[in-house]
Amino acid sequence: MNTKDLKILYTEEQIQAKIKELADEMNKFYNGEEVVAICVLKGAVIFATDLVRNLNMPLKMEFIRLSSYNGGTTTSGKVNAVDISLPDLNDKNVLIIEDIVDTGLTAKFLLDFIHCNFHTKSTKFCSLLDKKITRKTDVEPDYYCFEVDDKFLIGYGLDYDGYYRNLPYIAYMEKV
Repeated sequence: MNTKDLKILYTEEQIQAKIKELADEMNKFYNGEEVVAICVLKGAVIFATDLVRNLNMPLKMEFIRLSSYNGGTTTSGKVNAVDISLPDLNDKNVLIIEDIVDTGLTAKFLLDFIHCNFHTKSTKFCSLLDKKITRKTDVEPDYYCFEVDDKFLIGYGLDYDGYYRNLPYIAYMEKV
């Protein structure tokens, strides 16, 4: 694949403006209370980094790694917990940060894991992208930047076979 074959869906400027809007909402909601932000690797790392830099509260970051893709562009339909070790989240405000909610299986797995293992003060789910059209569960993010159609997206953390995460924009391929 060549980047000249990509169609830009959201520019770097559009993404940063939307992140600032989300951060403003979160700053009002948390009102200075401490938050534990959980970044779902690998796709959400760029989004999470930009988001937390706009949050104005005491904040700890944790990282977990889940996978539901076989490689390429198709999901396996099963969530694989590659690394989900977390500290004690009891009585904490938890903010889960994900790159995209599509089928919702990964989001549901993670929310169920948190709810089964901890009694948090609050648990909020934030996603860069919300692909409602492909949802297989009733999970909805509390916060998201953009609702997207059923296209395979890359850039700004989203990859194709491990590549293109470093693009500063979000794009899609006409043909995969």
